[in-house]
Amino acid sequence: MALLPAPEPTHTLIQLSDLHIVPEGQLFHGNIDTYANLSAAFDQIEAAGIAVSAVVLSGDLTEDGDLESYQRLRAFVAERAPRLGAPVLFVMGNHDSRGPLREGLFDAEPSTEPLDYVYWCSGLRIVVLDSSEPGHGTGLLTEEQLAWLAAELATPAPAGTVLTMHHPPLPSPIQLMSGLRLAEPERLAKVIAGSDVRMILCGHAHHPSGGALAGIPVWVTGAVSYLSRTLGYDHGFAGYPAGAFTRVDVYPDQAVATPVPLRPGDTLFEVPPELLAAQHGGRP
Repeated sequence: MALLPAPEPTHTLIQLSDLHIVPEGQLFHGNIDTYANLSAAFDQIEAAGIAVSAVVLSGDLTEDGDLESYQRLRAFVAERAPRLGAPVLFVMGNHDSRGPLREGLFDAEPSTEPLDYVYWCSGLRIVVLDSSEPGHGTGLLTEEQLAWLAAELATPAPAGTVLTMHHPPLPSPIQLMSGLRLAEPERLAKVIAGSDVRMILCGHAHHPSGGALAGIPVWVTGAVSYLSRTLGYDHGFAGYPAGAFTRVDVYPDQAVATPVPLRPGDTLFEVPPELLAAQHGGRP
């Protein structure tokens, strides 16, 4: 059978989450260089040479929510983002702090208000919601935030909408992370049902997983800092030294999330595109 025609996405997003950046000279948990992990992710994205519409950093940008770590992250983004030719969108997580984040990343006055905003990218609307609840690990969206979201979604976007927030509205195979998910997700479901939201992008759990809310796909990306163990340890929490991020391709009627290992390792084999159809009939 001949190869099917490959559809072209209208937009490609890169989602990185749970960076847990620490001040220069420090290591996360005493042995993880999260800054080097972030750099490895950007190295891989840049080497791929794909057109990136936006990079979404979906929360837990720093470990302790301190100004120095945000300034370090800002300097990194200022150097690396122009090489991708893509904007970087910052999302609040439970390890972040609203005041230092605004000051360190935006030179804005410190504020305790939720960091919610909309970014437009060639007809695609990216809605950033602050699901953090100061002083708590669980997620929460206020009535005011949901009303703001409903008003925004009342007008469809030409290329659809991608919604991003830190806390997943899904359970996790890890008992601890299920207890730290978004509270009362049915309230969000009522707002987005029947809207043009193509996908909801989340982080927080440190493991990739997928589900749906109000019939809309929900994607939870793996973390850049470390991954959590999802088999054999469901009543505790264990992390291991690996990382992942996500490529999100948006099409006119859907969106597809594809996990990417932080360090993919050696290539097993590679077939040039001009030989693929002839040798394998299009089969990998």
